[in-house]
Formats: sequence, structure tokens, C-alpha cells
Amino acid sequence: MTFETFLITSRETLEAALVVGIVLAYLVKTGNDRYKKSVWSGVFAGICLSILVAILFTTIAGGFEGFAEELFEGITMLIGAALLTTMIFWMMKQRNIASEIHGKVDAHLSHDNDWFSHWGIFLLITVAILREGVETVIFLYAINVANGISLINGLLGVVAAIVVGCIFFMSFKKINLKRLFTISSVLLILFAAGLTAHGVHELQEAHVVPIIAEHIWDINPEVIVEGVYPILHEKGAIGGFFKGLFGYNGNPNLLEVIAWFVYLGFVAVVWRKMSQKVAKK
Repeated sequence: MTFETFLITSRETLEAALVVGIVLAYLVKTGNDRYKKSVWSGVFAGICLSILVAILFTTIAGGFEGFAEELFEGITMLIGAALLTTMIFWMMKQRNIASEIHGKVDAHLSHDNDWFSHWGIFLLITVAILREGVETVIFLYAINVANGISLINGLLGVVAAIVVGCIFFMSFKKINLKRLFTISSVLLILFAAGLTAHGVHELQEAHVVPIIAEHIWDINPEVIVEGVYPILHEKGAIGGFFKGLFGYNGNPNLLEVIAWFVYLGFVAVVWRKMSQKVAKK
């Protein structure tokens, strides 16, 4: 099961779509329609650069073997978990994303030279798209190492995010983006906890981190037929889904379990403090 692929691509695409939509709506509202071409050029450039990053990243990753491969995969998973966490916390702090983006657009439009304004908006969009693209590449690579990815689910995530973004801006239906981001954030936190535990496992495979205690429990159902796994096995239908999304492991070692709980505990404390600060504003 690769629901996590859909979750990642839909969340990242929605964030990028919101930035583009807010900028386009603001340009129309302020009578600066002539800069819309710069926005779409930025979208195209950001997508192209993201594809280039994906090619370079997979090429570099494909050149590793043995110790180097396990070390690279472990570090990538931990970086992916860290990026997911910072992205979620950053979104929590943004009480009014539109105002922040409007301010950046105004700064670029304030130039007397129209050429600078075009380039400023172009770079604003390009960087926004590229940032989401780079994060997506890292996240999908980590997912692929852990459980494999689904191209169809990834594309469905992109389509779903674009549809949600269009509906939101065209006001055909009221969508509570705050609630949507909160739900996806909780799922992504659980996914990041799994990435953290799996990253520790990869570093153990590379003999960088000690195992200490192997298989502190083993609840994987017995495999009766080779290659056919029971539904609750970590490679089965339900077990595989929970492994990818929540870091479920039927036979973890001690450090994997500790890493999973420590990460969730840390996020829970920070989440609570940030929620209290946001509520006071």
C-alpha cells in the first residue's frame, strides 16, 4: 500500500498551488495582470528544475552500494523526517499566508523598472515551486527505500491537490484549509516518525549505530506460502500500509522503538507549545 505517496504529493502540490493561486489572484485584484506570464513562466521553470533535481538525486543515489548505500538511505530518511517536521511547524506559524505572499509581491512590484518586477515575481514563483519539488524528491526517495512508491498514487495526489486548490479559489465550495492541513499534518507526523525509525534501522545496517537489542518483539504472522504474506504481516496489505504510514514494524529492535517514541514525544511537546502561542495571538 502506498497511500503515503498520495499524501506527500497532494500536500506538497497543494502548498505550491496555494502560492501560485494567491499571487495570481492578487495580481488581478491590483490591476497587474501583465505579470501573470511571469507567474506561469516561474511555474514552468520550477517544475523543470525540480525534475532536474530528481534526476541528479536518483543518479547519485543509484551510484552507491553496500555501506555507502545504507548510509545514504539512512541519512536521507532522517533528513526527510526533519524536513517534514519543519514544514509542518512552519505552516502552523502562518496565521495569514496570503498577507505574507502579498507583501513579497508588493516588494517586487514597487520597482520603477518593470523588468525587475517581472524577474522578481518569476523568481518568487520559481523558488516556491522548486522548494516543494526538492522536498517531494527527498520524501519520495525515502518512501521508495522503505516501501516502494506508486506512480499512479503520486499523480492522483497531484491532481487532487490541483482540484482542491481550484475549488478553493473559485469558491464553488467552501473548503476549510486549516482543518485539511491539520489532518494531513497529523498523518505526516506519524509518517515522519516511521521514517525516523527506519532511518535508524538503515544506519544500523551500515554499522554506524549499534543494534543493542534485536527484535524486542515479533508479531509478524507466519508466512505459509513463500512470497504471500498474511494481511497483518508488515509486508501484507494492512501491515504494509501501517508500516509505510505509521512506521509499523512487526519485529523492531530497541533503538527503532526508542527513536519512534522520542520523535513523537518531541513533536507533541513542540506542537502543544506552538498551538498555545498561536491561540494567544
